[in-house]
Amino acid sequence: MEEKEKMAKPGAGPDGAEELGAAAGPAGAGESAEGELQSAEQEQGEETDDLLVQLSEARSEAHDLEDRMLRLAAEFENYKKRMQRERESAFKYAEEDLLKELLPALDNLERAIEQGHKTNDASALLEGVEMTYRGLLAGLEKFGLKPLESRGQAFDPNYHEAMAMEASDEFPANTVISEFQRGYLYKDRLIRAAKVVVSNGPGSSA
Repeated sequence: MEEKEKMAKPGAGPDGAEELGAAAGPAGAGESAEGELQSAEQEQGEETDDLLVQLSEARSEAHDLEDRMLRLAAEFENYKKRMQRERESAFKYAEEDLLKELLPALDNLERAIEQGHKTNDASALLEGVEMTYRGLLAGLEKFGLKPLESRGQAFDPNYHEAMAMEASDEFPANTVISEFQRGYLYKDRLIRAAKVVVSNGPGSSA
């Protein structure tokens, strides 16, 4: 009887082992689940960090791309403005070569007028030449040609080419006395400088 009672004690036989195993089972399963949860959370955190890095890189690339696009747009706008200015300039001065070709005719007419005044001969011819000169000049002025008035003006190397220096009691030093060849402006641009004689002041007294 005592042996049967001993065998019936908890943990003494197969039934007792099962009871111990059943008691230990839930605790082990909980630890395993907690470990898996921590591992999953760690992996998720690493994935989140990777995504944040990728997002930061994408934002940086987008910012760089936006900067390049803005610079390209600004360069294109400057290019359009430059081309517009060049077209306007080409149109504005399109007749310049034509006017240069006509200048010798003006020179010849001007010389004929001067010679006629000096000789006082062929007054009718002189009058006709003068009319031709004035008409030609008036026509050219419609296209923007303008004679440069130099006599009595201060010498300006931007508009005058000094051919000689002379003493003058009439004109102060550095003043244009006369012209060898008249200068011309086309609109606001000098197309030929005037060739002039420049005063160097009163001459020395004898």
